[in-house]
Amino acid sequence: MLRSTHLSRTLAIAAIVVGIAAVATVLLRSGATDYTVTARFQNASQLVKGNLVQVAGLEIGQVTDIDLTPDGEAAVKLKITDDDYAPLRRGTTAVVRQASLSGVANRYVDLHLPPGSGGPTIDDGGVLPADKTTSAVDLDQLFNTFDPRTRKALSRLFRGSADQWRGAGPEANAGFAYLDPSLAASSRLFRELNRDQPSLERFLKSSSGLVTDVAERRADLAGLIDHLATTTNAIAARRGDLGESIVRLPDFMRRANTTFVNLRATLDDLEPLVDESKPVAKKLRPFLAELRPLANDARPTLRDLAALTRQAGADNDLVELTRGAVPLRDIAVGRVDRNGKEREGALPASTKALAQSWPELATARPYAPDLTGWFDDFSHSGVYDALGGGSRAAAHVNGFTNVNGVLQPVPPELRQALFEKVASLGQRSRCPGAIERGATPKDLPEDFPCDRSEVPLGP
Repeated sequence: MLRSTHLSRTLAIAAIVVGIAAVATVLLRSGATDYTVTARFQNASQLVKGNLVQVAGLEIGQVTDIDLTPDGEAAVKLKITDDDYAPLRRGTTAVVRQASLSGVANRYVDLHLPPGSGGPTIDDGGVLPADKTTSAVDLDQLFNTFDPRTRKALSRLFRGSADQWRGAGPEANAGFAYLDPSLAASSRLFRELNRDQPSLERFLKSSSGLVTDVAERRADLAGLIDHLATTTNAIAARRGDLGESIVRLPDFMRRANTTFVNLRATLDDLEPLVDESKPVAKKLRPFLAELRPLANDARPTLRDLAALTRQAGADNDLVELTRGAVPLRDIAVGRVDRNGKEREGALPASTKALAQSWPELATARPYAPDLTGWFDDFSHSGVYDALGGGSRAAAHVNGFTNVNGVLQPVPPELRQALFEKVASLGQRSRCPGAIERGATPKDLPEDFPCDRSEVPLGP
């Protein structure tokens, strides 16, 4: 009995020793895993002591200290308590993330480990440089990237959304109930996309190239957006006509459907024509090849012709000219109301006036060479200045007269009458061509109203 009691005491003491050893081992082991690393962030992103450090959603440590470096960066000390991740391997990156959009102390540090299982490690107390860390982006930072005009527009958008949904909660909830099938279909769509990862990656890379190309043409894109805004405003200004067009669209579509159905028989009839055109189409290739340079050279001409035909502004293109010709046509041809009375057009009135002027025109026609010569002389003689052409002509009249072989001065009171007698010959009915000295009028009717005796003085 005494021996059994002694054995029980020995076992109890051994159990206590083993427990103490286990506790000591745990304490010493936990103390050995106090592995720390300092991550340098551009800003602390509202981190506080005690925030978690996670890898793929698994807690492996916490933030123990936050300090400011001399160069203005945030030095965040991370304590890694999980032996499976201590020490961290080189190439590890750290990102400050938000557990939710609401709250203050809701940040955590998300570590991204490099691929593989080996490689150099970061020493205890080492540093993750700033190029290996990413600070959190808050909503206020996003809004600060907008200019005042954009922020004001965004504010109006939020207010407008509030006005849009105000009083429509039950209807919106009913609509969301019908949204569930769409979300389920979207889930299936994303599963199909994830099934072929290489194709999805190629698509994303191609999309990236497309976005890059579009970004390089941002100036043209801005112009396109401006013109699109102008077009949209123009459409909005005609919303009444647009609504009427939409109302008429169903009837139009029904008629179009009937037309397309009837068109099938026409297409069958066109098959022989298409078959006969195939040999000709082959012969058109050389012609089209020669036509291409002409088409390229004709681009400026066609562009100018398009600008001449129609361009922005009033009264500056052929379309406006054609529209302006309608009132001119009414004045020239049709009967119009002018000055309280209905009158005939300008062309009929001119026809009547010319019919009455035929005798005068017939008389004046033979004098056309004389008139042309008169204009020609005055257009080629004299001097030329800013006001046009000019000529100088001076009539010289003798101030003396021969009286019995003696030159006597003409009295002043007789000089005006003498000048008029010399300057005017009284020949006011000359025949055509009679201005030429020695010319004889020919091919004139006997009753032509001219005096054949009126010719220049002299031999």
